[in-house]
Amino acid sequence: MEAFRRTPLLLSLLLSLLSTATATSFIPNISIYIDCGAKDPITLSKDSPPRIFNVDDSYLQSDKNTLSLSNPNNSSSGSLYSTARVSSSSFTYKFNNMDPNTFNVLRLHFLPFSAPSYELSTAKFSVHALNYILLDNFTVADTASPTIKEFFLWTESSDMEVQFIPQSNSIAFVSAIEAFIAPQEMLNSSNPKPIGDPTLSVDLVKQVLETVYRVNMPGPLITPHNDTLWRTWVTDDPYIYSADGSKKTSVSTSLTYVPSQGSSEEIAPPTVYNTARSMNLSEVQFISNPGFNINITWSFSVDSGYHLIRLHFCDIISETNSLDQGLVFTVYIMNYSALTNNLRISDYTTYSQEPFYIDFIAHVMSAQNITVSISMDRTDSKIRNAFLNGLEIFKVNNLTTKKNHPAVILGATIGGVIVIALILSCIVVVSIKKRHQKRTPDVKETHLLWSPMTRGVNSIDNSSKSGGATTIGASPRVDLGLLISLAQIKMATDNFDEKNQIGVGGFGKVYKGVLSNGVKVAVKRASSRSQQGFPEFQTEIEVLSQIRHRHLVSLIGYCDERSEMILVYEYMEKGPLRNYLYGNESPSLSWKQRLEICIEAAKGLHYLHTGYSQTIIHRDVKSTNILLGEGYSAKVSDFGLSKLGASIGETHVSTAVKGTFGYLDPEYFKTQKLTDKSDVYSFGVTLLEVLCARPVIDQSLAREEINLAEWALMWLSQGQLEKIIDPRLVGEINENSLRKFGEIAEKCLQEYGMDRPAIGDVLWNLEYCLQLQETEVRREPYEDSGTSEAHFPAVPFVRRMPSSVVSHETATSGDSRSDITNSNVFSQLISGEGR
Repeated sequence: MEAFRRTPLLLSLLLSLLSTATATSFIPNISIYIDCGAKDPITLSKDSPPRIFNVDDSYLQSDKNTLSLSNPNNSSSGSLYSTARVSSSSFTYKFNNMDPNTFNVLRLHFLPFSAPSYELSTAKFSVHALNYILLDNFTVADTASPTIKEFFLWTESSDMEVQFIPQSNSIAFVSAIEAFIAPQEMLNSSNPKPIGDPTLSVDLVKQVLETVYRVNMPGPLITPHNDTLWRTWVTDDPYIYSADGSKKTSVSTSLTYVPSQGSSEEIAPPTVYNTARSMNLSEVQFISNPGFNINITWSFSVDSGYHLIRLHFCDIISETNSLDQGLVFTVYIMNYSALTNNLRISDYTTYSQEPFYIDFIAHVMSAQNITVSISMDRTDSKIRNAFLNGLEIFKVNNLTTKKNHPAVILGATIGGVIVIALILSCIVVVSIKKRHQKRTPDVKETHLLWSPMTRGVNSIDNSSKSGGATTIGASPRVDLGLLISLAQIKMATDNFDEKNQIGVGGFGKVYKGVLSNGVKVAVKRASSRSQQGFPEFQTEIEVLSQIRHRHLVSLIGYCDERSEMILVYEYMEKGPLRNYLYGNESPSLSWKQRLEICIEAAKGLHYLHTGYSQTIIHRDVKSTNILLGEGYSAKVSDFGLSKLGASIGETHVSTAVKGTFGYLDPEYFKTQKLTDKSDVYSFGVTLLEVLCARPVIDQSLAREEINLAEWALMWLSQGQLEKIIDPRLVGEINENSLRKFGEIAEKCLQEYGMDRPAIGDVLWNLEYCLQLQETEVRREPYEDSGTSEAHFPAVPFVRRMPSSVVSHETATSGDSRSDITNSNVFSQLISGEGR
């Protein structure tokens, strides 16, 4: 048995020596390197192996309409970027003798410069290859460094054409091109692991992939001169979120590449696997807090679409070579657990220091960030640590071009006439049918004529509170009064007509509709590619079917026919709060309007935290989940991630981290312990978003400005919050109101939940903040600071109620839908004259 245990180690050493002895530079069987516009070939002697970039004449289909421009800023004639091929009309390169039925690497190099009559930095053009649109309306950043676009293209023939198409009144250019066959093991993962939607499946074969990120954790920078495939791997510094909890690990050791398992130096060079970002922990932290945990997170901004995420691993941090005691840890991507079980290194390796990678596929619904996190496993691993060596993100390209021929055009025209005739016939039939339905509605449709005020649809009263039906977790079909037929929903939305689409989110598309009784509704229909699924669908129904409040969006009904997951809500005509803050042409909100919206949202959250038999934690408080209705009245929406809070005698709920990056409570993020104070933190970030009118995470800004919460807290500590407010509010905000608002946000953003106020206290102070804005009574600066425990002097009829007191909006009468507009609990100043 002992000899058997030693065998893997001996084999590891043997393979290590073998791989070191036989490692050679990658030389593709077929390769083309051209220096566009050059008159003579150049040799890149620093590359390994050295490469010769030839002139482009023999590959250019026709050079009649193209020019070869020289870069006046590059005096070295032997430089790759001393020339460029330029044209105001389309031009094409054709590469013959490519290897068919395999992936080929295509790299396009661009370095703009100024030449007589040409300014390449203003060029706007598209690039097509193999009937795919690789670049569309592309412009090149005017920088001193070249821009390199890398693609992996599946070629089915031996010919590859690359076409450059300038936009109207513009030009197209290219500085250099590389085309070579990709290593066979490079993209052999035909079924990457899905993120979010377990049914998501994308076969990488015959796809076009564009490299978006290639990162070496934590570094160093790897350039084409020392990479095995002439790639660039950047360091992770711009992407890591709070590097304080991590440390950099670097070793010099021989790696055990196992080609039969898909690992090779071409997948990633040894420099990637000999460095890692790992946890910065000590045993003292576990002695003082046995449940201690921490995450390391990276964030990458991407466009919408499918993305392949490749994570590189090689265990260089474990002190033992025994695989029996291998490291186990958790990997999260976009707040989802990336693997069915935790990542156990021994499941993917046979030898110590053996590199491997895991591919994942994610469908990003809109431009957002892909986050990758690693966290310790506190139960199944003898080694308390986690690490990541490298990361690559590729976008799956599905933009195609089609070549139309006269016969095709003629056929399409005839077919189009037939289709139009059929459509007109259908319109007539549907119109007649609708008129008939209006005259004689059937019994089922009469039963489903819903109204937001229908009793039993979305309400709770004293009788239900005392019964067992209040427990969230019951089957959504228990209350059959919520069911709406698919036929009625289709009629309400004109069969989900795209013209009625008003938004898209993690669950799916949202449509505006009108029920047969004239009630306007918002219909949220789950997509098969949704990042959310049945658990979120069920939670939304279970939460909203048992609570009702004027500042929570009401659920009117749902449908689960024919594998559909559809939620029907009351319609909020003005849409998400975020649309009125930035990134949209919606009118700007005044400071008073913003305060009133924050107050109403806080009232909704206060009801969730205190108005039900058990605390409900929203878990995804943000500006897109605060919807505005008529008169800019605000309601909290989207309860798919909601969770019941701790039971009596407990302090928290232990659960996997879910939410939106930038709004996430750091304590919850590190410890996976969820409390109602996690909502308070997210609401604090939202308050700053309302004040500053900018995204909570903006990768385009300077490093210290990327995270809104960190940036605002820095200015708050300097007493200069006014320097970062929305420019449209300058001169409008009362000084004392702004100071109080800043104090509220600062308290909400405390690192530990126990130091944050309850949402009731936040609500109380926001109403006071509004009163300061409206009265504009002169005060000394210290009077409205949060340092004094007594917020107000002794004035008749004015007092602060404890945060545990439930407002009149959570009435305990027979119908909890009753609401008192002028709440005696949260109206700080009953006197119209202020304090």
